[in-house]
Amino acid sequence: MLGLLWFSAFINYVDRGNLSIAAPLLKDELGLSPSQLGILLSSFFWTYSSFQLVAGWAVDRFDVSVVMAAGFFIWSAATAATGWMHGFAALLLMRLVLGVGESVAYPSYSKILAGHCPEERKGVANAVLASGLSLGPAFGIFAGGILIGKVGWREYFIVLGFSSMLWLLPWWRFKLKARAEKSKAKLGYREILKQRSAWGTCAGLFCGNFMMYFLLTWLPYYLVRERHFSMGEMARIGGLAYILTATTALISGWAADKFMAAGKSATVVRKGFLVSGMAGAGVFLVLCVAANPRYSIGMLMAASAFLGMATANWWPVTQTMAGPHAAGRWVGVQNLSGNFSGVVAPAVTGFVVERTGEFYWAFVMVGVVALLGSLVWMFWVGPVEPVQWEDAVIGSY
Repeated sequence: MLGLLWFSAFINYVDRGNLSIAAPLLKDELGLSPSQLGILLSSFFWTYSSFQLVAGWAVDRFDVSVVMAAGFFIWSAATAATGWMHGFAALLLMRLVLGVGESVAYPSYSKILAGHCPEERKGVANAVLASGLSLGPAFGIFAGGILIGKVGWREYFIVLGFSSMLWLLPWWRFKLKARAEKSKAKLGYREILKQRSAWGTCAGLFCGNFMMYFLLTWLPYYLVRERHFSMGEMARIGGLAYILTATTALISGWAADKFMAAGKSATVVRKGFLVSGMAGAGVFLVLCVAANPRYSIGMLMAASAFLGMATANWWPVTQTMAGPHAAGRWVGVQNLSGNFSGVVAPAVTGFVVERTGEFYWAFVMVGVVALLGSLVWMFWVGPVEPVQWEDAVIGSY
């Protein structure tokens, strides 16, 4: 079951990033303006973020395995249909539908893991999913670019969308095993938003995703235009950074579980990895832009490694605190705020680069946000232990 969840996360990030890879061909073929292309690239987040609350409610209210299957079918169908679109409005619609479908993924993951995964195994389980998050973009950069160049972007989208639907066959076979415990109390968003730690996890994920989306959207441009690497070198460096993030996520998740199995508290272990990961990534990102080209890549790889430490441990904190009764809604709120950074980070970075003419202050900005994130996880988020929901208002939404 964890393997199926990993593969869905991998496909999730391939599908959300494939338009960026096809952008040069798509722009020329359809005669899109830069502003239209920018709208298409950002439009995914409009529905992905705004539907997090709906998705969180759905996975807490209905059979999570069915909700996950429906969302997966919708986003795969949108990917395939994109290959048949011939205008800006039609492409925009498919990107919006893609966001709706993918919005169910992380609330579903956390609902399943919160209900079925013991505390001392949540690190590895979430690290496996985090590796899919990193390996998806790596696959897109390496294989996606090659395949689009060989068969064309339309064929790539169609084949990818329909072949992805094969995932539904084993998922439907094992769906009963994925069914998490249904809530005895109908916990509403009001009860979740009363928790100080819920606001803390939202702010912490925003800071972490701010760094991730900065790298996802601007790293290729930075490496080519400011560091003067070739396109081939850029692809190798970017792909290696994502692979390193996935590797350290797996190692960190495994290590965190080992520490907890040895008797260490979840608060010390989870927060330790989160604070170290966010702070280390922020420091090395600043050193990356300040160092000469020979050493900057080493600093970038170090930042990627520390980022993996954080990504493996922020969802186990939420799953433990929320428990199976509230995991869907809590993750919906948290992912809404976290993915708002996908709108903010690329735009603010572009403004800073345009005003200064270089990336130095943009990297400093991201480094500061990462350091603030480490403080959020340390001081704003409370002890990593289950919230007692006995006083929840029955029937509130």
